[in-house]
Amino acid sequence: MDINFVELFIAFAVLLISLTFHESAHAWTADRLGDPTARMLGRVSLNPAVHADPIGTVLFPLIAFTTGAPIIGWAKPVPVNIYNLRHERRDFVLVAAAGPASNVLLAVMASVMLRAISGPDLLSTPLASTQHSIASFLEMMLHVNILLAVFNMVPIPPLDGGNVLSGLLPPAAAATFDRVRPFGFLLLYLLMFSGTLFALISPPYRLLLSWLL
Repeated sequence: MDINFVELFIAFAVLLISLTFHESAHAWTADRLGDPTARMLGRVSLNPAVHADPIGTVLFPLIAFTTGAPIIGWAKPVPVNIYNLRHERRDFVLVAAAGPASNVLLAVMASVMLRAISGPDLLSTPLASTQHSIASFLEMMLHVNILLAVFNMVPIPPLDGGNVLSGLLPPAAAATFDRVRPFGFLLLYLLMFSGTLFALISPPYRLLLSWLL
């Protein structure tokens, strides 16, 4: 099996940074809105070690990167006690949305930096090799973060999109919707392997990518 270890390292680094920012954004937002649970556990941090999950952040992504399988990855979820939030339902929506929002922000930053270092004379400059490595990193950062943002906003609990939808629905409807939560991962896998998940996330992914790339 021919493995490009440089590309593997870049892909893993990008995913690790992106997941770290995502979970840190949840923790920071919850803390700002009145729930110190995540802060007390050290989760308001950009240290990947406090967010990484051995299976979801390391093992599954490495298997996907080396085999070409669909990338499945996650970090440790940030604990949130909604009863500590100043406005329980509204603030929980904001906490849930903060993760995907952080990924959009990273994608925008990557796009701006990519435009700044790229140009028609890129191949002829003495720093071409270094610039190409940086450009590869930024382009992957752009793609991965758009994908993370769009995927996490799929309205299925326990994804962020499911939590946002639950907070926006009237209480009675939200209680009915939350009954899906124990079966959320099973439903996601069914959508993934049936191809339906790709059909759902592909249009917004391509739209955001066309705006930023």
